[in-house]
Amino acid sequence: MKKKQEMQHRYIKKLTNFIPAVVLISAVAAQPVLAEETIEFGDITVTSTTIDDRFQGKRTEASNIAAISGEEVDKAHTESIKQVLQSVPGITTEYDSGDTLKIHIRGVENQVYMGEKPGVAIVIDGVPVFERTGKVNIDLDNIESIKVVKGGASYLFGDDALSGAVIITTKRGAKYAGLNLAAEAGSFGYQKGIARYGFSTEKLNGHVQVSQREADGYYDDSDYKASYVDGKLQYYIGDAADLTFGFEVADREKNSHGSVKGVTAAKTDPKSENIAYNDYANHFDVDLGKFYLTYARDTSAKGNLMVNLYQFGDNTEFVSSPVKGTEDDYNYDNDYAQVQRGLKTEFRKGGTGLGWMAGLDLRSNSYDNKTICLQTSPWGACATGPGTVSGDNETAEQVQAVYAEAKKGITDRLVLTANGRYDHINLDYSDNLDPTIDDDKSFDVGSYRLGANYAVSSKMDIYANGSTGFRAPSVEQLFLGSSSPSHKTAANPDLDEETSTNVELGLRAATNIGDLPVDIDIAIFQLDRKDHIRASGGQYSTDADSTYENIGDMRNRGLELSARTDPSKAISVDIAYTYLNAIFTDYEEFNQQLEPQGGVCPAGTTPVTQTTWPGPVVTVVNCLKEYDNTDNKTPRVPEHHLNLAVNVRPATGLLVTAELDAISDYYADEINQEKIDGHETVNLLVNYDRKIGQNKWSFFARVDNLFDKNYYNTARSSSSDGNDDGVYDGEDVSIVVNQGITYAAGASVKF
Repeated sequence: MKKKQEMQHRYIKKLTNFIPAVVLISAVAAQPVLAEETIEFGDITVTSTTIDDRFQGKRTEASNIAAISGEEVDKAHTESIKQVLQSVPGITTEYDSGDTLKIHIRGVENQVYMGEKPGVAIVIDGVPVFERTGKVNIDLDNIESIKVVKGGASYLFGDDALSGAVIITTKRGAKYAGLNLAAEAGSFGYQKGIARYGFSTEKLNGHVQVSQREADGYYDDSDYKASYVDGKLQYYIGDAADLTFGFEVADREKNSHGSVKGVTAAKTDPKSENIAYNDYANHFDVDLGKFYLTYARDTSAKGNLMVNLYQFGDNTEFVSSPVKGTEDDYNYDNDYAQVQRGLKTEFRKGGTGLGWMAGLDLRSNSYDNKTICLQTSPWGACATGPGTVSGDNETAEQVQAVYAEAKKGITDRLVLTANGRYDHINLDYSDNLDPTIDDDKSFDVGSYRLGANYAVSSKMDIYANGSTGFRAPSVEQLFLGSSSPSHKTAANPDLDEETSTNVELGLRAATNIGDLPVDIDIAIFQLDRKDHIRASGGQYSTDADSTYENIGDMRNRGLELSARTDPSKAISVDIAYTYLNAIFTDYEEFNQQLEPQGGVCPAGTTPVTQTTWPGPVVTVVNCLKEYDNTDNKTPRVPEHHLNLAVNVRPATGLLVTAELDAISDYYADEINQEKIDGHETVNLLVNYDRKIGQNKWSFFARVDNLFDKNYYNTARSSSSDGNDDGVYDGEDVSIVVNQGITYAAGASVKF
């Protein structure tokens, strides 16, 4: 069996190495360069707005951009947005269970605890969304479009756009008039119901949608329920202006369990039923509220003004720090309240040979954390017993930013693009348990993009750009220290912001391979990340001297390819392929933490001692082994990812899609010791649309992991603690086992 899997992996690797060269050679060979050919771009317009959905075309775009329509999302009938985004080259996801995930672009990943920003700007209807869980919770049934901008994208979006941005626009417009009902059911108790009503008049259109999805889950403690009420109202103020009000209110209940410790447990207990594997944070109750009001006005035939006011609220309650040996007891109850408020305004002007945009981005955000002890424990305030407030702090974040973009047609074939943004960020932190703690820190950061698009012919463009991104240190890293009371990472108010620089060269072409028309986009890139912030004593450190530091640098190089044939044909093919080589270019000090045996550390390690509770007894709690991770591969980043979809239309209204998704192996740890096997899965989807009377009916059936492959959704290790036998190996890796084959089916009707 293992030999067969190794042969399959070798075949996939050969295939993924072969595809880009064949497609690129075919594209170039198929397109003669005609010196006399006239290229007409028409008016130059700025399309990369941060407020509205303005990516109508890529013809003069200098960056690699992917687009997914809302119709494609609806037709996919997926439980998670992961299954939609895996068809975009360069995207990987941190997925455990249910319908939430973290999104990573070009291998930039930031997991330390549970609530880090992902290094990717997530923008929903102009709102730069960050949730306490660090994950993306989006109503999949309310998506008009998804745009993915790759490379450093802080020139448009500011903080946390280290590797790009995912821009989601929710449903809108007269096309949603009428009543729409839908229902789905599937494996592990999955159920979903939707009701949407829309209307349209000469001056006014809008819709309201109510939906709920829930599942028992495959894992022992992975049930979830998500209820949404969302909608949009658009009022036309004369012929040149409109006012749009959008809202989304969500009530989400989710358990987080699914991980097991070690490869043996992954085989014997894939559902994570052993009480020893309780996740650090669990039982999330999340209330989300997003509201925005956008005013848009055409100031002339080629000019447009947009103003967007928004508020995004996130109230998350959860428990953390499980009591060892118990099934559902935790040490802490956490209450997190976040409010993001802002104003964004942009003015765009297009014209012959020149287009430009100027914008203003003002944000006023607040983050309140309160932690209450549920158990008596040896750490800090909890030693006094249950009900004690062990943490109560507030953060006020102010952002003032200006940004601009200009596109200039230099010749009939060449368009240059320049972007710039300047951010002033102020963080003000106060501790309600200790009034003497009142800290603040400011960051002033500039970001840019310089790029060009050259029309080789009427059907082929070459584009290139250089862009930057940044992420400011968090309040925890600057002032608060480790978010886990059992660990000892100290805060560091002198941290610098993390930065990234991305350079990219690409080709877009409409060509033929044989008699088959194909749209191709292929790009090579290098993304350098500087001053990455980590604990100096290693992740989850118990080293008393550990502090947050700008610990090192990374370099991600790769190739991204997408190729699509005409989807309206009887047979069409979509290919997405990523090659990614991600390494640490500077990571000289990493401390692996091993458990002492009999109070003694093995040779070659340094003991870490502490006074144990109730004490005072000095004991050895960890043994540190030093590593230099420079030139090691970045963990959890597969070198190859191939997504291949074949779409067949055997009859009117019937669409059958077979999808292959394959990734190569990767390391679970920074020291590159524990390698995780790659995998290939096949998914099958059938959609059938039929009009009965005046009503449109749609039916679907979906099977994921058709051949019931056994693999891991995620596998990670801090290489730093929990090594009960004093030896770090595969038994110390945290693993979420894939649930295997799943089924779903459903129907919808539009009246």
